[in-house]
Amino acid sequence: MSRVAADDTTDAATVFEGDVEKLRNYESSDLPDRTKVALRLADALSMAPQMVDEHFYAQLREHFDDDQILDLGMCMAFFTGWQRFIEAFGIVPDRWEDDATKPWEPGGAR
Repeated sequence: MSRVAADDTTDAATVFEGDVEKLRNYESSDLPDRTKVALRLADALSMAPQMVDEHFYAQLREHFDDDQILDLGMCMAFFTGWQRFIEAFGIVPDRWEDDATKPWEPGGAR
């Protein structure tokens, strides 16, 4: 989300796009350390879960309590799993229609 206040005259979409651009190389960006640690967790959970060791956990605990870490992990696991599911079945979410042939049905897209 954009960090622009409701009474700010800055174009919120521009600020948001600037933040999104920072994600390309978040480690060297000026994003807050808390955000960088959360992004490291997302990378670790989706690509190399063995990276989440005691040292990594200690870094997380500098910014989040256990409940927040659990919430982050659950959300990240859901979205990672969802992405794999829609890729496996060839689902394009913005083109889904109720009466369309489902990807897992005969004649469905894959």
